[in-house]
Amino acid sequence: MEYLHTMVRVTDIDSSLDFYCNRLGLVEISRKESPQGRYTLIFLAAPGDAERAKSNRAPMLELTYNWEPEEYGGGRNFGHLAYRVENIYETCQRLLEHGVTINRPPRDGYMAFVRSPDNISIELLQKGEPLPPVEPWSSMPNTGNW
Repeated sequence: MEYLHTMVRVTDIDSSLDFYCNRLGLVEISRKESPQGRYTLIFLAAPGDAERAKSNRAPMLELTYNWEPEEYGGGRNFGHLAYRVENIYETCQRLLEHGVTINRPPRDGYMAFVRSPDNISIELLQKGEPLPPVEPWSSMPNTGNW
């Protein structure tokens, strides 16, 4: 058995791709439009997995856009997606500068949470050992749900 992908439904392709690719840093691997099924599937991968993902040898995130408008629940029952990052502080700073709310700041130098435009929780984990706690992250409070 091998892990293939996680699927999340999105309501706006442009805002979702802006978040996942331009802000979070994922890479679009493939896209499939199904006029008969009235949906679009977009597969994304972390930059370090992109080459392997192109041949289905790395896990991916599948964004599913149903062409008929639907309203999806809070997504909290889904849990979260998790990505390991090289530097948790630099990643959170970049996201903050691009207008992303840091719901659970990396106070411990190891873990943070943000949310996608469709309210999917994204956990960011520091690669290797936690970084030493630093301001402003150390004293930054939680915002909203994560």
